[in-house]
Amino acid sequence: MTTGKMKVRTADERCAVCDKNGKFTPSKKGKLCPTCSSMVALLQSKPDALEQLSKIAGAPAISCLDAQHVEQELPDVLDGVRHRTTDRERNTWYVSVSVLDNNPVEIFASTAFDRDQHLQSRISNLTTITRLISLILRHIFLGEKLTLEKTLTQLMRSSRQPNDLPDMLGRILAKYNKKTEAADNQETTEKETAIP
Repeated sequence: MTTGKMKVRTADERCAVCDKNGKFTPSKKGKLCPTCSSMVALLQSKPDALEQLSKIAGAPAISCLDAQHVEQELPDVLDGVRHRTTDRERNTWYVSVSVLDNNPVEIFASTAFDRDQHLQSRISNLTTITRLISLILRHIFLGEKLTLEKTLTQLMRSSRQPNDLPDMLGRILAKYNKKTEAADNQETTEKETAIP
């Protein structure tokens, strides 16, 4: 008489992604076959791999970032908190943080001495920093797409006088925007002339 353990495979032992039967790795979302398990590990370590795999497969481009962030429009009214702080030279600054769903989406700074000629350069630099940080915050929390045009707009709006730092940076980056626009226009023209 031989005794042995008999393996019983239940009908629901299928991969949660590809629906194959076989050996599985448990995950938070179900059981995964080795192939799907390694794809999950790849996407966790390198999120842009999904976009690359889509290109290789000839499928429409899919991005993990697109799936995670759906761009939201910034509402007209936001809750905010104003913080009073001082710099190392004991100048008082007011930093206002606007929040949406408890996430910071804009930050601005000002001082009671914003008409002081000695502070103008520092104020324009601070305005630039806060505008660019606000752009990044909206990208992180609202899925807003970051573009060179939006960056140039924020630099232009933060400039207080000709040849200050935001103005200089904006002029230099604008040259790259023109090159990009010229290349895009050239490509569009070539496509239009190639169509029979």
